[in-house]
Amino acid sequence: MRSRVCIILALMAIVSSQVSSLHSDAGPWVQATRGELWPMPKIRMVKEDFHLLRPSNFDFRVNGEMCDIVTEAIERYTRIILTEARIARLVTEGQPRTSVRDDPHFKGTLEALSIRLLQPCEQNGEHWPHLYMNESYKLEINETSSVAVLWSESVWGILRGLESFSQILAPSGDGPSLKVKCQTILDEPKLPHRGLLLDTSRHYLPLSDILLTLDAMSYNKLNVLHWHIVDDNSFPYQSTRYPDLSAKGAYHHSMIYTPNDVQKVVNYARLRGIRVMPEFDTPGHTRSWGLAYPEFLTPCYDSSGKLNGKLGPMNPTNPALYDFVRNLFSEIVQVFPDQYLHLGGDEVPFDCWDSNPRIAEYMKEHNMSKKYELLENDYIAKVLVISSSLDANTIVWQEVFDNGVVLPESTVVHVWKLPFWQQELERATLAGHPVLLSSCWYLDHIAGGGDWEKYYNCDPFDFANAANATHLMLGGETCMWAEFVDKNSVHPRIWPRASAAAERLWSFNKQDNNIAAQRLEEHACRMNRRGIPAQPPNGAGFCVT
Repeated sequence: MRSRVCIILALMAIVSSQVSSLHSDAGPWVQATRGELWPMPKIRMVKEDFHLLRPSNFDFRVNGEMCDIVTEAIERYTRIILTEARIARLVTEGQPRTSVRDDPHFKGTLEALSIRLLQPCEQNGEHWPHLYMNESYKLEINETSSVAVLWSESVWGILRGLESFSQILAPSGDGPSLKVKCQTILDEPKLPHRGLLLDTSRHYLPLSDILLTLDAMSYNKLNVLHWHIVDDNSFPYQSTRYPDLSAKGAYHHSMIYTPNDVQKVVNYARLRGIRVMPEFDTPGHTRSWGLAYPEFLTPCYDSSGKLNGKLGPMNPTNPALYDFVRNLFSEIVQVFPDQYLHLGGDEVPFDCWDSNPRIAEYMKEHNMSKKYELLENDYIAKVLVISSSLDANTIVWQEVFDNGVVLPESTVVHVWKLPFWQQELERATLAGHPVLLSSCWYLDHIAGGGDWEKYYNCDPFDFANAANATHLMLGGETCMWAEFVDKNSVHPRIWPRASAAAERLWSFNKQDNNIAAQRLEEHACRMNRRGIPAQPPNGAGFCVT
């Protein structure tokens, strides 16, 4: 035994020395880039020539269509440029000032960015972000002109281009002046649905943290906030039709989202080109609903046939349930302007249904013979009819598809399970369904520092039918489930891990991980400068903020 211990200790010493030697030099483990983009654009042609930008002598010039989205964006990015100039000054403090103007590649001062929105901002009820909005843009900084130009056919492309422009600014070594390399960027997203699921039921998140999340999403070109607003644990959504749902189902009367709160989130997101897609998960994950309306959940029985005092999933045999769902969903589609409604449908426990004599009687009457997937099918089919009557497109978690529920071909299957997500994508697309992927982007699965790489290595097109299903792969979502995070920890848990997935959803090419690490190091610092508490992605290092 003693000899074994000695061998083990010797092996541990060898491993320890090898690990320490990986980062034996002083300084950061990963050197951050300067003026590089995240996510990586489709096409970027960069020259050594550069301009200097001084915020006091720079402005945005709108030479095309105009609307509130553009006006608000200019104000935001003006503040961001001022922040970058402040950081540039801090970086050079205590160091000799660089004479960049003597550099042969210096091409003068950049005086303005001309914003050329080629089509009117979307109006007449179509001014909300949507699945197939045009996010393409062209950005050009020419060595012969003191004015950079940003073109887009759509206001959503203007937003993405402004974010890219803000990211190519780098400290020049000349006080607050920013270095802008001459370049041309032609960019558009690879996939239209690039989301982040935020769970506000397990732990309530204050409105300010949701808005901060939207800011961070815009810095990563994510465009869907999947708001998992209610679940078993609490019901913080304040319904105008059924106010008791939050009055009795929220953790506390202060931990609710009023109609005004929801409107703030939706409008704040719109100004950043982000959709807000609500999820009201049924028939499972509904225990908090039962605090106000226990009659709509299933009473559970013990082995002796007596009520055990517990409530299970929604009771599909109660006809009044469907009027309730219709009324609630009618309200939801008015409050949330997005064209999609996530119906959930995951993790439905069948044991309570199995214990209930009324359920057994109903299933016998309808020839279901204790196949609870058929009972779920019965419920989902009725809810899909309700959703369709409200002109809501629907998304379901993969269990609904796996259990054989008959779905309209247009229903999106949201794949989340490991390890066989490739096979699931293949089956769902072969059945003609659009798909979303989340399996490899669960942010609550933490493996330690540097684990962003596992998110970065996930390719949503890595499945057998991908070549024939490009039109069905809508995109994917990172998921921030909140069992073990709250307002104190949620942001560094999300960022920059979600940034890795954001690049895989936006960019057409994957970069070598070592090179990407340098860009992500810069991007994490960039987010911190903008008020997003992003975790260090690569180990020892620093950010000037």
